[in-house]
Amino acid sequence: MSSRVVLVTGSTSGIGEATALRFAALGDTVVFNSVRSVEAGERLAAATAHAHYVQADIAVAEDCTRLIEQVLEQCGRLDVLVNNAGTTRVIPHRDLEAASLDVWREIFEVNVFGTWNLSVVAMEALRATKGSIVNVSSMAGVRPTGSSIPYAASKAALNHITALMAKVVGPDVRVNAVAPGLVDTPWTKDWDVVRGFVQSVAPLQRSATPDDVADVIVSLASTPYVTGQVVVVDGGLSLAI
Repeated sequence: MSSRVVLVTGSTSGIGEATALRFAALGDTVVFNSVRSVEAGERLAAATAHAHYVQADIAVAEDCTRLIEQVLEQCGRLDVLVNNAGTTRVIPHRDLEAASLDVWREIFEVNVFGTWNLSVVAMEALRATKGSIVNVSSMAGVRPTGSSIPYAASKAALNHITALMAKVVGPDVRVNAVAPGLVDTPWTKDWDVVRGFVQSVAPLQRSATPDDVADVIVSLASTPYVTGQVVVVDGGLSLAI
């Protein structure tokens, strides 16, 4: 496979970083992105062959446009867009009052509206390369679980967007998603109770590493006859709950 240009949003830690580095290890040109972790992003780009860093907030329409413009200016093309940037709020599902409309708006602005807008802005470039989009969703979008109801609903929306978009942008562009269960990232480092539950219930008896999810993302971006799919990456946890 010839070298691709891959943009991974939210890629200065966790799943995004692991995914960007996995593409880079294959010889692809990678564009790192974050909202705030500018120093980390610049450091990653400097330490990775043929890599770039662009600061942008996908919840801001102007930033989405600028991000794609800078990718095309620096790299000349775009083959793969990995929509990994996301946000959440940890709210017990029973605490309905805490899940205020402000929380819903905050989460949907990034996880749904931002992801949608960036994908649309990137579509012309992706059509030109017969490219691919991989959305990073969550098992919470498939099963009634997750860090909060607004978060789970945002990922359910993303899953449906994945299928709907795939249906209308083929054959030029493929669109798929991964839906991880618990992943050991900086977000979840203090989730010991949840991690213990996963280890005791899931058939594979462990939570995921970022590399576990990156493997599937790279595979979906590289497999030419798969589109519109949401691949659950949870060590079998959804089989047991």
